[in-house]
Amino acid sequence: MGDPKKFRKKYSTPSHPWQKTAIEEEKVIKREYGLKNKREIMIANSFLKKYKDIAKKIIASKTAQGAKEKQQVLEKLQRLGILGSTSELDHILGLSMQDVLNRRLQSVIYRKGLARTMNQARQFITHRHIMVGDNEITSPSYLTSLEEETKLSFKAKSALADVEHPERAVAKKEVPQEAAKVEVKEEKKPEVKVLPDDDTGDDLEVAAVEGEEPVIADEVEEAETEAEEATEVKE
Repeated sequence: MGDPKKFRKKYSTPSHPWQKTAIEEEKVIKREYGLKNKREIMIANSFLKKYKDIAKKIIASKTAQGAKEKQQVLEKLQRLGILGSTSELDHILGLSMQDVLNRRLQSVIYRKGLARTMNQARQFITHRHIMVGDNEITSPSYLTSLEEETKLSFKAKSALADVEHPERAVAKKEVPQEAAKVEVKEEKKPEVKVLPDDDTGDDLEVAAVEGEEPVIADEVEEAETEAEEATEVKE
């Protein structure tokens, strides 16, 4: 029988733990769901495997007891939100590990917007800030039922119960409106003015810019022509 005081493992380890593909997938899942270690992945896998094995046995059974067990299994998984309300026994075989991880208390808190990240959701739970109904839950891996999901809240004595708490306030990403803030600087075009020439008495076109001395328009054209010719020679 074994010592009743000794706790037994609630999960089974993989038969081939050093597969590169599995290790890379576990790293992604661990980061995505904010898991502490791979043991939590093994627990979810073992939970899923347990109900898949039960489903296979019930499908093969044609007795009244099998029908009763089928109803009990479906009701439990539907209550946990892992299966839909219209799902059948065959749908259990199509479940993935992510379906189980999404029902963890940590994932539910993050999805409901009570935490900004998965890691922050885990911290709120372990630091005893979260209440599920009248019960204080400190386990991030607790599988939350659909009914309990509606009763999630912060502990009344917790500072996080205040909506304006800095750790709960979602930082608003201000979209930079550069068109409104930055003034478009138009290129100043030289104004052409007509000034009398003291030597010849003829009127000359002079290009004048604010803050600069007037320049004769003919001289400007000559300078531009010389610059173009110098560029052609270089090419």
